[in-house]
Amino acid sequence: MTQSQNISPDQGLEAKDQAAAAAATAAGSEPSQDKEVLLSLKGLCKYFPIKSGLLNHKTSYLKAVDNLTLDIHKGECFGLVGESGCGKTTLGKMIAGLYKPTAGEILYNGTNLGALTRNERRKYSRDIQMIFQDPYSSLNPRMTVEEIISEPMVVNKTHHGAEIGKRVEYLLECVGLAKTYKSRYPHEFSGGQRQRIGIARALAVSPRLIVCDEAVSALDVSIQAQILNLLDDLKSEFGLTYLFIAHGLAAVKHISDRIGVMYLGSLVEVAPKEAIYDNPLHPYTQSLISAIPIIDPSKRKDRILLKGDLPSPIDPPAGCRFNSRCFVEDCPHKQEQQILVPMGKHLIACKHVSDGGCTKEAAAAAAASARASA
Repeated sequence: MTQSQNISPDQGLEAKDQAAAAAATAAGSEPSQDKEVLLSLKGLCKYFPIKSGLLNHKTSYLKAVDNLTLDIHKGECFGLVGESGCGKTTLGKMIAGLYKPTAGEILYNGTNLGALTRNERRKYSRDIQMIFQDPYSSLNPRMTVEEIISEPMVVNKTHHGAEIGKRVEYLLECVGLAKTYKSRYPHEFSGGQRQRIGIARALAVSPRLIVCDEAVSALDVSIQAQILNLLDDLKSEFGLTYLFIAHGLAAVKHISDRIGVMYLGSLVEVAPKEAIYDNPLHPYTQSLISAIPIIDPSKRKDRILLKGDLPSPIDPPAGCRFNSRCFVEDCPHKQEQQILVPMGKHLIACKHVSDGGCTKEAAAAAAASARASA
């Protein structure tokens, strides 16, 4: 039996309060702390029960998001990157209200959304919208474009009668589509055009925060650039705030103001995009940055290959979540729980680095080992 099989989501969460409080303090110590905080996540957790046996008993929990603390400031685009399965989409769905947190708080303009009833939460639903990854399955094939975009307005009762049709035409023009497209069905459009329709739907009720969940990953590279530029323009035009979830590090760098690196349900580093790309501090961030391809064939970039696979969130490693794959062999803190602490422009969950240890020599050794084994 694994170490997490006897633990319920309620057990052990109280023991994390001190760590969550320290992380919250660190989040408030970011260089951009003078900016207004629109969304604040404090000790956020989402555990999915694993059931088995004839009686369908809960035997363990999949810890998709575990003790995550973060502030997103008004008017910024916060990029979130990490491997598949690290909990990025689950986090986005909790913020959008599609999942209920197991523990922790989601504070929107100071209001704890998790403490609200369903009817009370609906008052805030129009302020937080989502753009989904798949532009095909996220649109109802039986509805016209006008019906798709107008549905949030009808549900939230923000527009009525002829106002709805005018609003739909306006939004189509905002996302670069002709207003005559409103009578067509999703199957008549390309992937990029469908994603534009999804963006128009997200804008329908004038939100303040949009969760972009892999909004460009299913599109061709040329179309990705168009959608990124569109999102950037809409952010300025409508005064939006983005949580931009993605795998492509180049896309995140293009649109984001700050970037958070997520590993196994927790943030390991947060910093302005220039600091992340020019001077990554956490070993995991260094390995991600090393994977970005260089266009110039005359230049060579050393790739840091991590050992093993991403551990199971059902039974994560004790202490530092990254200890089973870390290339810093002499780190004395592998069995200690890591929390985000400020270090210059960065917030980093690595006590080895925050205590003055250097990871660059270990990174160079790991890259050299990867070259030797290639």
